[in-house]
Amino acid sequence: MVRYKKSEEKRKQILYAAFQALTESGYDSVTLQTIADHAEVSKGVVHYYFENKEAVLVELLAWLTGKISAKEQTAVQEQHTATGKLAAYIDSAFAGPAQNRSFYRVYLDFLARASRIPVYREINQRFYDSCAAISTEVLNLGQEEGIFSRELTPDKTSPVIRAIIDGCLIQWLMTDDDDDDLHATFKESCYTAIIKVLSV
Repeated sequence: MVRYKKSEEKRKQILYAAFQALTESGYDSVTLQTIADHAEVSKGVVHYYFENKEAVLVELLAWLTGKISAKEQTAVQEQHTATGKLAAYIDSAFAGPAQNRSFYRVYLDFLARASRIPVYREINQRFYDSCAAISTEVLNLGQEEGIFSRELTPDKTSPVIRAIIDGCLIQWLMTDDDDDDLHATFKESCYTAIIKVLSV
């Protein structure tokens, strides 16, 4: 039991190191050795847990998107109105300038390869299925409360909600500006844009 716990901690240490390496160097420059260097372990230790670089990165994408999904779902479940749930969802997605900058640099690297690497596409689809479930919950509750248009359907509206969130965060990232106020401005604009879509 103790050995299993230690091995899981070491595995997470390697995944976090891979995330740091990707943030700093990008997908193409990362090797098992750079991951080992960030984890402060030998390359052999990384090999003990993962067959190759691809295996590390596949698990990293699943780990990252799984953590974000869980965080967003928890935030939404703590609210009891449609607007409260929507605000919590957006607040969770806009985690903070440093967090968003690191995540989206890595995430965009994965997305650039998703069309050619099926396992990345599958992991990303699970993430977007989770996003769609949150958006559907928000939409359905808002319709029950009479504040969102009853003409909207979850299958068409849910992807748009996440597209606005990701679009705002990517545009913010592309400004290459360390101004925290700009991050807050994009978050506010994101909320306003989604409310407009839902209230048509």
